[in-house]
Amino acid sequence: MRPSSFAMAVMCLTLAGCASFQADGGYGSVRDLAQQRTAQPLPASAPGKGEAGQQVAALLAKPLNVDDAVSIALLNNRGLQADYAELGIAEADLVQAGRIPNPTFSFSRLKSHDGVEIERTLTLPIIGLLTMPMATRLERRRYEQAQLRAAGDVLRVADDTRRAWYNAVAAQQSVQYMEQVRSAAEASADLARRMHEAGNWSRLQQSREQSFLADAIAQHARARQSATVEREKLTRLMGLASASFNLPERLPDLPAAPRELANAEEQAMTNRLDILMAQKELEGLAGSLGLTRATRFVNLLDLSYLRNRSESGEKVTGYEIELQIPLFDFGSARVAKAEALYMQAVHRAAGAAIDARSQVRESHAAYRSAYELARHYRDEVVPLKKRISDEQLLRYNGMLISVFELLADARDQVASVNASIEAQRDYWIADAALQAALTSGDTSAASSAAPRAAAPAAGAPQH
Repeated sequence: MRPSSFAMAVMCLTLAGCASFQADGGYGSVRDLAQQRTAQPLPASAPGKGEAGQQVAALLAKPLNVDDAVSIALLNNRGLQADYAELGIAEADLVQAGRIPNPTFSFSRLKSHDGVEIERTLTLPIIGLLTMPMATRLERRRYEQAQLRAAGDVLRVADDTRRAWYNAVAAQQSVQYMEQVRSAAEASADLARRMHEAGNWSRLQQSREQSFLADAIAQHARARQSATVEREKLTRLMGLASASFNLPERLPDLPAAPRELANAEEQAMTNRLDILMAQKELEGLAGSLGLTRATRFVNLLDLSYLRNRSESGEKVTGYEIELQIPLFDFGSARVAKAEALYMQAVHRAAGAAIDARSQVRESHAAYRSAYELARHYRDEVVPLKKRISDEQLLRYNGMLISVFELLADARDQVASVNASIEAQRDYWIADAALQAALTSGDTSAASSAAPRAAAPAAGAPQH
């Protein structure tokens, strides 16, 4: 092999050896990005690896609090594992961009009446060598974007699981409360039936009690179905094969005071992953536009080393350059497309910034409103209903009112108790939505919680 050929081969091997895969598949950077934006401890290794099964089993052995549910989801969620596969694809593209295409060797043997001619050709893609640094930079930006997307997926799964946990616990409380309401309605309806049979009550009075029982049975059935739906949502997010886990009986209590956020919009501009992704996209497209302009005329450039030998033994050596001539296509369409894509990304990034500021303001207002409403029910409505219930019980014990009046007062409290627990649930969901607005930008699930029957808050009357 000639010195020039040897030097080119060494250069190709050196360049090809520069790109390699990371030992953790890029998870370390993803973990750091997500950990900076959440107080939730994240797994030390990517989902689906390590001792995830044992950790999940240990967490399921006790009643799940919200942090345990999120930890299980981050360890076991199948969709999150699929998202990490996308990260692996991006890393493979980055590594591939750092490796030049393999040289091509061709061999031909031609026989004619003049004799036999043998031709051997080694072809190297020179254009790939020239543009490899820029292509590697582009793929590195895409890989960084994939890391940002993966970190956003981590935060999204954590946020979805947190909201699902609040909904599941609230729905479970609803079932417990409606069971109490149904038991009270059954007792009232049975007493009304006996009073009617004894001739002490009219059919109208009995029918009213029977109607309340029918409504209580229907509400109890709806509450049970809602609890099943919410529990299965949580099960899917945690990646479990069955819903055989225990939840606490009640939602967490409200904090003493709402969170105070200083410079919330600035925090969102700095921390939101969708904003960072838009910036990376702009950088990548700008680099792509530069590469497109550099190669608008040079579409194909290959260098070949030739070595021929005829039957007479005469050797012919040299090189061959193949260049595509821009006779009909001067590359203007590709450049125009790249410029249009860049301007599209510019406007999308600007729109994302506007949306982010608006979402933060909206989420913060919803958070404060939810806290004030939940505190109003906790400090005003529920204690007032409790005092009324206590006074009615005293009057009943003094034989000033009948048992039916006492039961009627209990029925009047159903709506206020349900509204109280819904307000408490909505506060925690609003808290999760505010955190998402400040970090990942995924607030689409904030309005998905429809009002439903809920269980009594602390201090609510029990029947």
